[in-house]
Order: sequence, then C-alpha cells, then structure tokens
Amino acid sequence: MRLTRRHLLAATLAAPAIAHAQSAEFPTRQVRIVVPFPPGGGLDALARALANHLQGVWRQPVVVDNRPGGSTVPGTDLVAKAAPDGLTLLITADNSITSNPHLIRGLPFDPMKDLAPVSLLVDVHQMVLVHPSVGAQTMAELVAAARAAPGRFNFASYGTASQPHLCFAALMARERIEMVHVPYRGLTPAVMATLAGEVQMTLAGIASGAAHIRAGTLRALAVGRPTRFEALPNVPTLDETGFGYIDPRTWFGAFAPAGTPPALLARIQRDIAAAMATPEVRDRHLLPSGYTVHAATPEATAAFLQQDLAYKAGLIRTAGITPD
Repeated sequence: MRLTRRHLLAATLAAPAIAHAQSAEFPTRQVRIVVPFPPGGGLDALARALANHLQGVWRQPVVVDNRPGGSTVPGTDLVAKAAPDGLTLLITADNSITSNPHLIRGLPFDPMKDLAPVSLLVDVHQMVLVHPSVGAQTMAELVAAARAAPGRFNFASYGTASQPHLCFAALMARERIEMVHVPYRGLTPAVMATLAGEVQMTLAGIASGAAHIRAGTLRALAVGRPTRFEALPNVPTLDETGFGYIDPRTWFGAFAPAGTPPALLARIQRDIAAAMATPEVRDRHLLPSGYTVHAATPEATAAFLQQDLAYKAGLIRTAGITPD
C-alpha cells in the first residue's frame, strides 16, 4: 500500500500514544540491572537497593547481574547490544562512559551513541586513604615521601581509567613523583589490599572508608569535596591542602540501550527518582555514604555527560596516559 501524507501524519500523531502505552505497561517480565563491578561496593549496594524497591513498584522480578572485569567493557557492552525495551539496564560509574573512550582503542561500542542516559544518580566524593605504615599525615608529606623514594609507593585502583588511576597519575605528573599503579577488580578489593598493606594507598568514599578511618586501620589525608564531611570533620578537603587540581569525584548513573523509547526512559527515571527519595534507600544507602544525590532526567544527564567527557579528556592529558 502506498503511504500518503495523511498516513504519515496519522502515524506521527499515534507514536507518542504508543510509546506512552508501552511505558505504562512496563515491565511485562523480569528486568535485569547489569553492574560491571563485583558485589560488595557502594555502587553494587545502591543498585541492589534500587532493584529491591523497583521490584515492588513494577511487580516483576528485578535482578542485579554483576559482570566485573575488563575495565567494565564486557558488562557495558552487554547492555549496549541488548534490546531497547527497558528490560536490560546498566548501573555503572563514570569510567565506563566518559573515561574509557579516551583510554581504550577499539571499544566494541560507543557509550555516547550506543547507550541512552536514564539518570545521573549520585556524585561520590572520594578520600585519599593511606595505610598507617606510610607515615604521612598530610598530602604534602605524602608527596614529599614519594619524591624522596621513587617507585617505593604503590596505589590501588579499581581498574584502568578508574578515578584512583587517573587522579594518582595526575598527581605524579604534576608533582614529578613516581608511584606504581596496581589495578584490582573493584573498589572493595582495592580497599582490602590497602588495609592489608599490599599497597600503600587508594581512593574510596565514606561508605567504604569511614569505619577503617575510625578504627585507625586507614588514614584519610583529604577528601575531594567542596566542604568537609560532617561525619569526618577532621579530614580536610583537597582544596584546603593545596591539591585542589585533583578532583577524585566519581559518579554513578543508570543507562539503557540506545533506541529505548524516550517515554520509557522517562518512566524508568521517574521510578528510580522516587525510589531514591524513600527512607529505605535515602537513609540506608545515600545519606550514610555521603553521596550528592541528583536522580537527574535523561535530558539533564545527557548534557552532563558531554561536559564530563571533555573534563576527563583534560584529566587524562594531565596524567599523561595514552590509549591502550
């Protein structure tokens, strides 16, 4: 049948109604949230809290599928290639989306084209944590000790292009010091390695580090945050220490495969935002972790990603890291 202008106009007018109907019926079966990190970290905990709440709202099973390793590429690729029906979602950190494109040649996907932003969830404000054996009480003392003994200190990251990797590399480049990067398969293993003295330092947020700081098993030298944590008032900000050019902020976000209908993205974002406002999620997972909560719309998240992509490019240049 030959399509006339009237047919095309009717189809155009019907499209929003169809998309709305699809989002209203969502989901019709199990939803999978892929987390390209191992269980146990702050991102995994937030994903599981959201899954537990959304399962009740959506009246369908919502499962978390941890796919760690490979600098988050395999897990992220799984979602980028999934059907755009909202049934496969990604909750990940910034390295998957705005760092890896600058650092890994031949990515099997383009995160800015093959993934649809659902929501910027939170900012995670990280601290520079050192093992007590390091001896340094301040950032200046740490840099001085590293300068006096090139290659003596190791730092743990949760993978190539993660914030610890980029920030410590930028510190080395700016201060002309030499330390050794030791990547682990997630935040929790990196913190545990620092606790055990396998490495001398890492970055971590308040959720992963506060108990160890209070116990004296790790020492916090500074936090990448505009103001000090209320829960840890003796930990200065990086600006206060004179190292404000390092910004170890990371963020968590939710994504869907590209091509997911905008109405469905908006529906999922609204449900996630509502979940994050509940006492169950807010009081147990967000406030104790010191996160800055956004729960941003898909449109606001897309604009933020463009800015962060440019920021990461500058940080990577400062760090002197070249693509693999």
